[in-house]
Amino acid sequence: MQKLHTPGKLNSVSGYVAFQSRKSILFRLLVCISVCLLLPAALSAQTTPTAAQSAQQRTKIILQSSERSRIITKTDITYLRKPVFKHENAILTCDSAVFYTSKNYFEAYDNVHINQADTINIYSDKLNYDGNAKIAHLTERVRMVDKTSVLTTNVLDYDMVSKVGTYVNGGKIVTKDATITSKNGFYFANSRDAYFRYNAVVVTEQSVIKSDTLRYNTLTNWAYFYGPTNIKEKDGGNLYTENGAYNTNTTYAYFGKKNLYTSGSRSLKGDSLYYDGKAGYGKAVRNIVFQDTTDHMMLRGQLGYYYKNDQRTVVTKNAYLGMGTNDSVLVNNIKQPDSLWLGADTLETQMVLQKSLRLLDGPVIKKDNELGEENREGKASLVRQQETSEAEKYAGRTGKESAVLKKPEEEAKSKEELKSKDETKSKEETKPKEAATDSLKKISPQPKDTAIAKTVKQLLPPVNLGKKKPGVKDSLPVNPLDTMRTRAIKAFHNVRVYKSNMQAKADSLFYTAADSTLRWYKNPIIWSQSSQQTGDTIYVQLRNKKINSIQILQNAFAVNVEPDSAKFNQVKGKLITGFFKDGKLNSMYVDGNAESVYFTKTDDGKKYDKMNQTISSRIKVIFRNSEIQDVVPIKDVEGATTPVEDLKEDVILTGFIWKPELRPRSKKDIVNFKPPARPKPAAAAGKGKTTVLPKQIPAANEVKKAAGALLPVVKPVTDSLLKKSDEIKKAADIVAPLAKPAADTLLKKLK
Repeated sequence: MQKLHTPGKLNSVSGYVAFQSRKSILFRLLVCISVCLLLPAALSAQTTPTAAQSAQQRTKIILQSSERSRIITKTDITYLRKPVFKHENAILTCDSAVFYTSKNYFEAYDNVHINQADTINIYSDKLNYDGNAKIAHLTERVRMVDKTSVLTTNVLDYDMVSKVGTYVNGGKIVTKDATITSKNGFYFANSRDAYFRYNAVVVTEQSVIKSDTLRYNTLTNWAYFYGPTNIKEKDGGNLYTENGAYNTNTTYAYFGKKNLYTSGSRSLKGDSLYYDGKAGYGKAVRNIVFQDTTDHMMLRGQLGYYYKNDQRTVVTKNAYLGMGTNDSVLVNNIKQPDSLWLGADTLETQMVLQKSLRLLDGPVIKKDNELGEENREGKASLVRQQETSEAEKYAGRTGKESAVLKKPEEEAKSKEELKSKDETKSKEETKPKEAATDSLKKISPQPKDTAIAKTVKQLLPPVNLGKKKPGVKDSLPVNPLDTMRTRAIKAFHNVRVYKSNMQAKADSLFYTAADSTLRWYKNPIIWSQSSQQTGDTIYVQLRNKKINSIQILQNAFAVNVEPDSAKFNQVKGKLITGFFKDGKLNSMYVDGNAESVYFTKTDDGKKYDKMNQTISSRIKVIFRNSEIQDVVPIKDVEGATTPVEDLKEDVILTGFIWKPELRPRSKKDIVNFKPPARPKPAAAAGKGKTTVLPKQIPAANEVKKAAGALLPVVKPVTDSLLKKSDEIKKAADIVAPLAKPAADTLLKKLK
């Protein structure tokens, strides 16, 4: 039994050993497989950063064909004549090449051409191409052409994988709408983006752009600026920015850093500028400054719009304007310019044709205190010009008329020239007159040969000389006033004005530099020193950039209050005209149902003694040191004098207005103005709440008090009525059962 069992044991042991051996071999095999799989990945991760680079190393340049070749086996160099290389999706050709097969590299000469995916073509005289790095280094007369642009340079490095061309020694890109040149450039063929650095210049039909750093997309025509940039327009306008975008095709633009637009004497600043060049429309946001150095005008605000065709600028949100004047004010014993500051909800400034305006002549006082219009030297009013006939304008213009819009010295010079011309003309008139001839014959004499004459007649357009008279011009000379433009300013809602010697408020205002007149409309109020003027319309006229006169039209009212006094000197009429001298109100004339209330002082000037009240067709008021010195009635005088101690109450004329709380006290009141809050509307119906306005509260209180007083009287009456109503109800309840049978019988009979 044991002998028989022994082999079995041996067999089982050997089988176990064999099993363990197979298991060990399988384990070792799995380990080897895993090592083989993981080790190359780890090595590749350390040695090759990207899969693209490993793929590049495995890609070989293929020589497809050549006309002639010579191989040097020792160096593995091949010399080729008109070879055709293929590398991935690119075909490379040239006249001659040196091919380094082992290095996967070649040099190409003359008529070099790279065609990549049938979309990009690059031409040059020389090429060094590295097949491992897939980099083409092209030199001499390099041109890179795609569907939207052509890049030209002398040295270009082109990456075949990323399709990026780089130049550092100057280059140019030409598109349908623009030509861009710069020192350094990068062109991305995939995205059609070109980056330019140092002295980048973009030339379009509308503008020339010069920038330090910019990006241009040849597909969308958008240029993006990342440094100091100047955009020069054809009409002379220039825009500076340090960050923004501009479309060379649509001329849309956005500028977001240190923006400044200039055109002649005008300039516009803003934190953000938006502009449509074709429409001539622009928008400025935050910290807007519009300035005109010729008109000495500056306009500020937080939101503005610019219309190029109309030469119009509109500013809203904290809009205010400053105008330079020739007045001065003492600040710490130092004279400083006294500017006029104007604020409103909306300010608009525009260059308009002077002939489209109705200009105003300033008021003057003639003999016998009569009011008239001034005749400005060197200027003719537009109304007079329109009344002048065309013949007087152009045919027989006199020396005075020719002096329109000329300086006095130019006017004198023109008079002397006209005088000399008149003397020459009189001498010529004494000479015998020659026969009139056709001026065209003098320039082009008639050919003697009839055949030549016939040919010339056919080539030249027909000229009708039948009605033309010698010496008569074909067209009238151009009147300079037809094209002359002038500055106009409009202000709307909550208009405020501050100047050291004048302050004002109104709903709207209009000003034009042609007549230097400020026009206030709708509830205007003007303050000057201790005087206040109100009326339907007020005109303030400047001369030599100084306040010269003021006119108050319809419901004119002027109030003067001396310092530390409660006595109101008042004048009213249909028209008030005031004149300034050295920036101070000097005299005032009141016309049309003129009335006045004027207080006089004692000889020592310490207190008031009399009140003078007058009614006249004209009153003259004389000021001295901002106080009324005298009131002089001129025509149809009626008046009375009353001692001050006999006055029981203040004498106030009809239409009296005194609003010192509305007066701007400084420039800050113009700049930091806050419009008055509007009253809140009543609660909507259906919400169960009723809003009582402040004016209704006193009346409601009175009604409540009256109801409280009537309640004790009304209560006994209401109580007795309630008792009687209870008694009537009880009687009805008793009568109802008795009346029911009779009612039923009556209904049956009716049926």
